[in-house]
Amino acid sequence: MLKVYDRIIDMRGSLITVRATNVALGELATIYKSDGTTTYGSVLKFDQDLVTLQVFEDVRGISTGDKVSFLNRQMSVTFSSSLLGRCFSGIGAPIDGGPEIIGEKININTPSFNPTKRIIPRDIIRTNIPMIDVFNCLVKSQKIPIFSIAGEPYNQLLMRIANQTDADIVIIGGMGLRFDDYQAFIDNAEKSASIDKTVLFIHLATDPAVECILVPDMALASAEKFAVEGKTVLVLLTDMTAFADSLKEISISMDQIPSNRGYPGSLYSDLAARYEKAVDIDQSGSITIVSVTTMPGDDVTHPIPDNTGYITEGQFYLHNSMIDPFGSLSRLKQNVIGKVTREDHSEIANTLIRLYADSKKAKERESMGFKLSHFDEKLLKFSSFFESKLMNLDVNITLEAALDEGWTMLAECFNKEEVAMKKSLVDKYWPREKSYG
Repeated sequence: MLKVYDRIIDMRGSLITVRATNVALGELATIYKSDGTTTYGSVLKFDQDLVTLQVFEDVRGISTGDKVSFLNRQMSVTFSSSLLGRCFSGIGAPIDGGPEIIGEKININTPSFNPTKRIIPRDIIRTNIPMIDVFNCLVKSQKIPIFSIAGEPYNQLLMRIANQTDADIVIIGGMGLRFDDYQAFIDNAEKSASIDKTVLFIHLATDPAVECILVPDMALASAEKFAVEGKTVLVLLTDMTAFADSLKEISISMDQIPSNRGYPGSLYSDLAARYEKAVDIDQSGSITIVSVTTMPGDDVTHPIPDNTGYITEGQFYLHNSMIDPFGSLSRLKQNVIGKVTREDHSEIANTLIRLYADSKKAKERESMGFKLSHFDEKLLKFSSFFESKLMNLDVNITLEAALDEGWTMLAECFNKEEVAMKKSLVDKYWPREKSYG
């Protein structure tokens, strides 16, 4: 039988304090309001018999005379195949007008997957985005952020990945979204016919901060169950800066001593606990995590991207509405390039980037009024093709088509002797005639 405590002794923002015994961190509680409605909270800390709870949803209407009962269980998400095609709030409640989900209740605060069941990542997840597939492959079970600034089309990039990935299941966790961003994810999934393999957990900017920090846990707990069933799961999280800001807001409310720029000292652990859910399970499925981290002032030394960089396995740097090849990195790409992809993958990718870097120098010489050599003019022509046919985020082609495109633009702009590539590969893949007008 559940104990009921009939007095709230302190209220600050979305935090309430009651006197209670035999409770655990993260335990759920029901708050019975005087108007007959109920809401929920979870235990954030306790000091002897003083228990502090974070209230979900709106705290308006709660008074010190309201009753609280603890449920002897942690926050959970209902799991079943019926999750597919549905949209839920940060506490797992349907927000799409559909029925409640009937299924297995699973805790969301479980440890990361057993290391003995993990295998070394060695398979590619295709996105049909050349700047990812060719130059910084997304590898199954990888955890990788998109570093960006406010105003860049990072949500649109996530939608492209969701539409074009070959993963079995896509789980989208939206944090701090405007309503139009949330609706755009829904419309995109329906328009692209990917809604039947998509699950959405959404926290809007107007929702309580505690729901924001629950979204990644809800998404990843569901992803783990799908992965155990043998599914390849891609988890897309946007925006982890909103997640960290919510942690900051809650820690300030709890009078915790702030760390760097006001963020809690546990920020690294809080981020790592979510990112380390990425896994490739032996003889089963996998979880791959792609997140967005918006950098305030484009400052990569800000605590959020700085900590993220230590945890994750590279980053995609979204700059000027394109994935910048010089700021992006995939630390796992060598596990798949040339091993599960075509033999010329590494050679063509390295050559394209080398020549594109040279074209940047040619552009500098041109802007400074220096006379350009004939090779400089070739580099500028190549740069134009590279940016329009590979860097443009609207380009939607397979990895093999992108590799062929790379060979085509090399043949269009240079002679075989000028590209400094392996003769065996040049003889095999060099186009016999130019394709561009």
